[in-house]
Amino acid sequence: MPKLEFLTFFDKDSNTFSYLVWEKVSKAAVVIDPVLDFEQASGRTGTSAVQDIVRQIDTLGLKLNYILETHVHADHLSAASALKLLTGGTAQVGIGDQICRVQKVFGALFAVPTQADGAPFDLLLSDNAILPLGAATIRVLHTPGHTPACVSYLMEDLLFVGDTMFMPDFGTARCDFPGGDAATLYRSIQKLFALPDQTRMLMCHDYGAPGRPDVANETTIGAQKTGNIHVGQGRSEADFVALRTTRDATLSMPKLLLPSVQVNMHAGELPAAEENGIRYLKLPLNQF
Repeated sequence: MPKLEFLTFFDKDSNTFSYLVWEKVSKAAVVIDPVLDFEQASGRTGTSAVQDIVRQIDTLGLKLNYILETHVHADHLSAASALKLLTGGTAQVGIGDQICRVQKVFGALFAVPTQADGAPFDLLLSDNAILPLGAATIRVLHTPGHTPACVSYLMEDLLFVGDTMFMPDFGTARCDFPGGDAATLYRSIQKLFALPDQTRMLMCHDYGAPGRPDVANETTIGAQKTGNIHVGQGRSEADFVALRTTRDATLSMPKLLLPSVQVNMHAGELPAAEENGIRYLKLPLNQF
């Protein structure tokens, strides 16, 4: 019998799925990829999206052990820090251990103080690391390519893949961000394809697809292997790299890339206030 249950939360402003997963007996829980409200025009932040998760944690009587990020997101601000505070401050915030590479690159770009040592994340997770969740476990799978720090989380037959893949009719993640690489992404996907076909794959984003206007967040390894428009049907690495590279050259930068990365590479912590008590996000000019 499955030990785990989960709930899905969708933020329509960023097309992001967040997940609350818990072990049924112990009530130990994990949240994956929480979203902070952010209105770019006014610079206003808020916690309404993550408050929905907090209410469910309280209603179900759960104990939040972990807040896990699949990568440094470029399309929304992380609510990891806010969620930790809202739930008592004891949950550990984790991400893949290659976060140090991301911090080094973007710390230099934004000229912000950083040791590029993974702080302030509580957990830097290596490939095949195991986290206990009551009687269940969370297995960490390093799946770089979209970014160097991308990881997927396997819990029983549930696989949370971040931006590594999308629904079969939408394809795969872009690889043109700093540290991204299409060949590396292909190999990460093949690593996931080695899992049983019935493994349930949960998306971080969905933007709809031609002929499918509704958003969707769940498919299977088997469905991806046979039907993914970028990498299914046994597409070769060389063909995938050519397809992905050509497609990436046509894509515009995500509108929240610069605000998001500054916050997300620091576990969702907002920049420190200046002498006037106001926090600021930087906008580097002519760098992309």
